[in-house]
Amino acid sequence: MMRCDEWTLFLTDYGEPFGKGRLSDLVKRYMERAGIREGACHVLRHACATHMLENGADIRFIQALLGHADLSSTQIYTQVAIGKLKEIHVATHPAKLERDALSLLAAIGAEVDGDAE
Repeated sequence: MMRCDEWTLFLTDYGEPFGKGRLSDLVKRYMERAGIREGACHVLRHACATHMLENGADIRFIQALLGHADLSSTQIYTQVAIGKLKEIHVATHPAKLERDALSLLAAIGAEVDGDAE
């Protein structure tokens, strides 16, 4: 019988930790049943870590969750998050918001001028 510790997340019906590859096998089976032919447990793991980082989780917590001994293994997820950060920066930077506001005011002014004619 395998011993589980307080960090064991996935347990069998007998309360034992999943064996190596068990979660991957289950995910693959359920994905096939759902008609999804591509993807794997690793994709879900990567997506989870990326979403956590994008929503403000500290990278050290993600490192612990993923079981990475070295932080550099976890830092790959920051590359994805940096892409999202750039998108948000471009969309919400005050200079852009000011330009959008001026464009909106110009459009409203043009519409008002058109209505006056």
